Amino acid sequence: MDTDTPDFETLPLRQYTERAYLEYSMYVINDRALPHIADGLKPVQRRIIYAMNELGLPSTAKFAKSARTVGDVLGKFHPHGDSACYEAMVLMAQAFSFRYPLVDGQGNWGAPDDPKSFAAMRYTEARLSPYADMLLSEIRQGTVDFVPNFDGTIQEPRLLPARVPFVLLNGSTGIAVGMATDIPPHNLNEVVSACIHLLDRPRASVEDLMTHIKGPDFPSEAVIITPEAEIRQLYETGRGSIKARAVYHQEQGDVVITALPHQASPTKILEQIAQQMQAKKLPMLADLRDESDHESPTRLVLVPRSNRVDVARLMSHLFATTDLEKSYRVNLNLIGLDMRPQVKDLVGILKEWLTFRQQTVTRRLEFRLEKINDRLHILDGLLIAYLNLDEVIRIIREEDEPKAVLMRAFKLTEVQANAILDLRLRQLAKLEEMKLRGEKDELEAERADIEKILGSKARLKTLIKKELLIDAKEYGDERRSPLRTVEESSAFSEEDLISNEPITVVLSDKGWVRSAKGHELKPADLNYRSGDGFGGAARGRTSDLLVFLDSAGRSYSVAPHTLPSARGQGEPLTGRLKPPAGARFVGLALGKPSSRLLLAGNSGYGFIAALENLAGKNKAGKACLSVGAEGTALPPVQFPEGTDQHVVAVTSQGRMLVFPLSELPQMTRGKGNKIINVPAAAFKSGEELMVAVEVVGEGDELLVVAGQRHLRMKLKDLANYMGERARRGRKLPRGFQKVDSLAVERR
Repeated sequence: MDTDTPDFETLPLRQYTERAYLEYSMYVINDRALPHIADGLKPVQRRIIYAMNELGLPSTAKFAKSARTVGDVLGKFHPHGDSACYEAMVLMAQAFSFRYPLVDGQGNWGAPDDPKSFAAMRYTEARLSPYADMLLSEIRQGTVDFVPNFDGTIQEPRLLPARVPFVLLNGSTGIAVGMATDIPPHNLNEVVSACIHLLDRPRASVEDLMTHIKGPDFPSEAVIITPEAEIRQLYETGRGSIKARAVYHQEQGDVVITALPHQASPTKILEQIAQQMQAKKLPMLADLRDESDHESPTRLVLVPRSNRVDVARLMSHLFATTDLEKSYRVNLNLIGLDMRPQVKDLVGILKEWLTFRQQTVTRRLEFRLEKINDRLHILDGLLIAYLNLDEVIRIIREEDEPKAVLMRAFKLTEVQANAILDLRLRQLAKLEEMKLRGEKDELEAERADIEKILGSKARLKTLIKKELLIDAKEYGDERRSPLRTVEESSAFSEEDLISNEPITVVLSDKGWVRSAKGHELKPADLNYRSGDGFGGAARGRTSDLLVFLDSAGRSYSVAPHTLPSARGQGEPLTGRLKPPAGARFVGLALGKPSSRLLLAGNSGYGFIAALENLAGKNKAGKACLSVGAEGTALPPVQFPEGTDQHVVAVTSQGRMLVFPLSELPQMTRGKGNKIINVPAAAFKSGEELMVAVEVVGEGDELLVVAGQRHLRMKLKDLANYMGERARRGRKLPRGFQKVDSLAVERR
């Protein structure tokens, strides 16, 4: 031995790490994570099924302990962790995970609520399911290559001779290095129908195949709601997503959910709904129950608060916010016949699988043909022996080397001579000779049929189609996941969750706000903080728009349902809003967005505005009424729609003017038009201001308040004060020269 030659190899670290990582990546891709297009299985799944077959556990056998199967798989074919191997076996046994389970389990194999709640392998028992026959029935017929196992002691199949495209039937998920796969399950009848169509029309498009394969078919009965155009694009590109939605119906007012999306947990869904109920995001739900049992595996009951709840809208919200609607990623990435991973379209997958199937059937026929030829060769020798029976017996009795003599005497091969020598005495009867001739005729007829099939592509396709139809008839079933076009689900907005109840909002003189349910409350009778008092009130509903106006003419909107209760003294609006320095809140309005208001400043100008134009989205509010540097805004006047409505304006010098409301313009913002003539000099000096304005309709009663004095007037009593807009108006009677406020009692 040359001692100067080192027994190790020197490599740069970069080259070594690159090679090691590439080798590891290819191992994970080819031998762990991705399914093969031929049988749709990953190596561990293939080894489990083959090991169970070798253990004598077909669908007709007795159940055997799962630990026995796992031990055989690890010891002979798959030297990895037992828990990972057992979990792969469990997955193939769960009818809610695999569309066509390949393992038939006995014991606790998990539940849809918790797929990993299965018992340990020492407790469960298993055998192959009938579906596995479509993978194994041809394995001993020369259809696939066998390779040495990890230690070279025994042989294992490189692939299983699948009779149908399991890669689509059960689908697959896996994460490799730099790539992943997500293949959804499909219906056997539909896939077989598409295969036959593709055999007849090799140039068929994805759109043609979708007349057979409508879309994925999950083990669940949940509805697939992905539009057909998106499914077609998915099948054309190999990538996309599929949405599935739970199935529900109504029973005596309750909502009963009977099917959940694939891999959705009922417990998790109930938790998601319960969390929303606790957060008061589902006020229309009173209760929820899980009534699932053996007869009804999925039965979730939602109890609405009343029969007025819009169930369709409620379920749309739950679909959008819980696992009652799930989206599944689709990535048709698999290992092809060339042993390379690739994302394929639907046509490519089925064409490549049909190529594999043609190869498999050809190998099976060739294997059978070889067996037939071998048997016919032996039968020819046996029949020669029967024709020369006495001479054969003599040679066997008298010759020292009967085989060699037989071969020379009758021109037999060694195989034929051995077959003659292996005959028993009772097989020399005439009846046995007739059986051999009958067997020979049958085999020759079968050989002729096989040779015809092997010599004709059309006959081979016909045979494949016939076998596909036989399997579909025996193992096929109806689609479980219906396809339906539905509206997009949407969650409730904050406004949707507001209960539509009557409410009274009260504003104090110092800007404190509170609310009370109903309209019976008398705001002036409430308790106020020391030095504070009643400022204004508005009645409406919790779903209405609430707007506050400050003295600077800025408006602010606040959600009514968020206000504190009138049982206390409320909270200051300045805690929520940021009015300009020195400004105070002068009034409020509550109503529908289209409600009309009269906005006016004490300078005598104003206009009509819609309530929605006053909604300020931020804390600083929105400038809507221009009052000037010296002016202030008056409380907004909210009035109902009606006929013969008039504006009533009063100044601090006791002048009142009444004119038709139609003379004022409707604007979104600005100063407006002159309502009553207040001389500019008097306004600047503070001698005269417009102190109040109101809108009076037919049948309404106007209340003029001046200190302790009150004057009630109806529209007909105001005729003396009517005039054109922007006039000075007429003086009120004695005692009402200093008006404090106007109020209207509406009929």
